[in-house]
Amino acid sequence: MARVDSTALAALIANARVQLGNTAREQLGRWHQPARILGFSRAERIVAAGHAWHLGVLLLTDSELLATGEVVRSREPARRGFTAQSQRERATHAEAAYRGGFAEGDTAHVDWRVIDLDAIGRGEASGPLSVVDGGVRVRWSRGGLTQPLDTYLYDRIALLVNPPGGAT
Repeated sequence: MARVDSTALAALIANARVQLGNTAREQLGRWHQPARILGFSRAERIVAAGHAWHLGVLLLTDSELLATGEVVRSREPARRGFTAQSQRERATHAEAAYRGGFAEGDTAHVDWRVIDLDAIGRGEASGPLSVVDGGVRVRWSRGGLTQPLDTYLYDRIALLVNPPGGAT
């Protein structure tokens, strides 16, 4: 198993934070089950758990690198008809974010996972990162396509810092 220079990896991630500077961050959320009241359970909700820069399959915080989980856009509960169970589940998650304090339309990242940078340094995989021939690569598609981490971060940061015309 090929090891990775942990110092260079840490420097790459620190440099990414510097380049992102004051660009907009998105909110992280966690599932929370409120305490029962008079024996009745209350609806589960998504509560705020910090902020991160969204870099495709990665989320970068001030102290950690995370693997993206589910992205939810908060929505006020309303009666709706659904043609698919997946639509019903997405709506339930959007309403849970609203109940947890996210404003209507805000994005919340939930079910994210911390990437173990020490494991990467030892040559092991963690989240969408793996080590191939001594270099860290990002698996950015379900088809298993990978890209070197430095190139991936450069591309994603460029999109956040200088978004293409019409992008929001």
